[in-house]
Amino acid sequence: GLERLNALGFQTAAMALSDRAIGIEDPVLKEVDKLAIVLGTEGDGLAANTIARCDYTVMIPMQHGVDSLNVAAAGAVAFWELRAR
Repeated sequence: GLERLNALGFQTAAMALSDRAIGIEDPVLKEVDKLAIVLGTEGDGLAANTIARCDYTVMIPMQHGVDSLNVAAAGAVAFWELRAR
């Protein structure tokens, strides 16, 4: 799927916790003309190789002690934050 998205001109953003992740509010994401948000399953999340192959790794900043949202909530937050480009 990632190859198809890239062929269609999309850059990809893996929603995942990682040391290299940028916040969903990072202005660089709003500069991308065609951005596909890649969400994983609840519980397991995205496979490490999928995250590595995406252009960006993105996280939703949260309070300490909260490490994740369910996939529907994470998608809603990401789409809301990136809506105005």
